[in-house]
Amino acid sequence: MRISLFRGRGTELVPGLTTAIHKQPISAPVRCSFAGLDGDEQSDQRHHGGPDRALHYYPADHYLWWQTWQTALGLPAPRAPWQAAAFGENLSGSGLTETQACIGDVYRLGDALIQISQPRSPCFKLNQRFGYGQLSQVMQLNGRCGWLLRVLEEGMVAPDMIMELVDRPYPELTVKRTADILFNQARNEADLLLLLENPALSPNWRQHAANWLEHGTVADWQRRLLGPEALRLI
Repeated sequence: MRISLFRGRGTELVPGLTTAIHKQPISAPVRCSFAGLDGDEQSDQRHHGGPDRALHYYPADHYLWWQTWQTALGLPAPRAPWQAAAFGENLSGSGLTETQACIGDVYRLGDALIQISQPRSPCFKLNQRFGYGQLSQVMQLNGRCGWLLRVLEEGMVAPDMIMELVDRPYPELTVKRTADILFNQARNEADLLLLLENPALSPNWRQHAANWLEHGTVADWQRRLLGPEALRLI
């Protein structure tokens, strides 16, 4: 599977909201470190970046679905076009989606070795990016979220390289199933334990599973999905 590469720097999305979601194509070899691609930034380092969120992959396969969704609802044209990097991804390719990719999958990309660590958690910045107030919720519900990766071995990568699967230790835990357990189903102790006990899943996601198991109450996703009231779209 051939991969396109993207990176970006922090810019103001709307007044008072800075983000590095505006990614641009990389046309030459670049170093992939434990922090991600050289030259790529995360404006909000509390919720983005770090060793377990060094890279973001989004399936290019999904963009036609989003265009169809927009057309079917009679929505105005999005603020950003439905094309690779629109969701702020670093890696884009076709032929691998959340129903196939699994937590813990290890891939060789150039000299780098990368591993899926968690699903992407959609946030309200996507609503501002595209101009639709409920887009983040729709993404969370339909599971077309993409996923985040950690870097196991640093190295040089380049556009149009092949990303090759080298290990799949947890084939029972797809990215889609992982996201559904936390986001899209009733509390299920066996499924939550499956997340909690998976060593490849990021500590943040394992903690969410632990909290739901311990307290019996689903997490409040409102602020992440809708943002502060002053920035909410209708």
